[in-house]
Amino acid sequence: MFAKKIRGILERSAVDLSFLEEIRLRAGQPLCVCQSGVRRYLKPDGGMSGRWQEAYQVTGEDIRETLEYVSRYSLYAFEEELRQGFITVPGGHRVGLAGKAVVQGGEIRGLKYISFLNVRLAHQVRGCADRVLPYLWKGDRLCHTLIVSPPRLGKTTLLRDIIRQVSNGGVHPPRTVGVVDERSELGACSCGIPQNDLGRHTDVLDGCTKAEGIRLLLRTMSPEVLAVDEVGSQEDLEALSYSLHCGCAILATVHGSSLEDLRRKPVLSRLVEEGIFQRYLILSADAGGLVKWRVQDAAAKTLWEGSR
Repeated sequence: MFAKKIRGILERSAVDLSFLEEIRLRAGQPLCVCQSGVRRYLKPDGGMSGRWQEAYQVTGEDIRETLEYVSRYSLYAFEEELRQGFITVPGGHRVGLAGKAVVQGGEIRGLKYISFLNVRLAHQVRGCADRVLPYLWKGDRLCHTLIVSPPRLGKTTLLRDIIRQVSNGGVHPPRTVGVVDERSELGACSCGIPQNDLGRHTDVLDGCTKAEGIRLLLRTMSPEVLAVDEVGSQEDLEALSYSLHCGCAILATVHGSSLEDLRRKPVLSRLVEEGIFQRYLILSADAGGLVKWRVQDAAAKTLWEGSR
């Protein structure tokens, strides 16, 4: 999917694909990768450096050629994706796009003069939820669970594995899971088919707003569990509250660092004060980058602590 020159550099490089998170292409700027949370630059010979001056300088032609491969030579076929600012490619990887926004009526209708690409590599970590999953059940009932985490600590990866395990069943019988995947990050659908494993009993609504998607799935797919990523708006909260009356368990994520942090945000504070969620899975990182996990109940009592 990359331009020939970029492809050659990547093939010669010592980048470990198992830990590679992002490949950044910016016209006129150094070729940059993010691996295990560390930003590095790729030199023309494929070597890695901490100095941007030594890096290969991405050209406008590299951007154009890469876009042709990503869009299969037809950007117009991805009009809706361009409006959202990304294209999902086979394998579940997502190419973020930036350039000049085409705005009509105060809304972004598309992009042109695309000069910035962020290739985010999808990584599934099967079994990463093994240690926390037992604390998300009360008897044979899955608790309404909110994963609270700052960006880039793996909340979406964790949610994805929880969905997979709840859907497939194990200690508990399999549940029918409805996933509203507004940003195509959970299922990473390509042509409507999830590229990530979300389980055998999961239905995915891709590219739809969470509020509308929740209502649609409740009407059409009879989910026992509803899963959404990155809630935060008033509309999201109202849709989640509606789903509670339909008997669905809720799995969701939100940006934050703690329950106290959520209480300081007007909309999100209602999630805590109204007691919608019975379990909170808090992700944090210490000064050394170690990711810590903590499961709390609705009363903020810690049920389990560990690290990744």
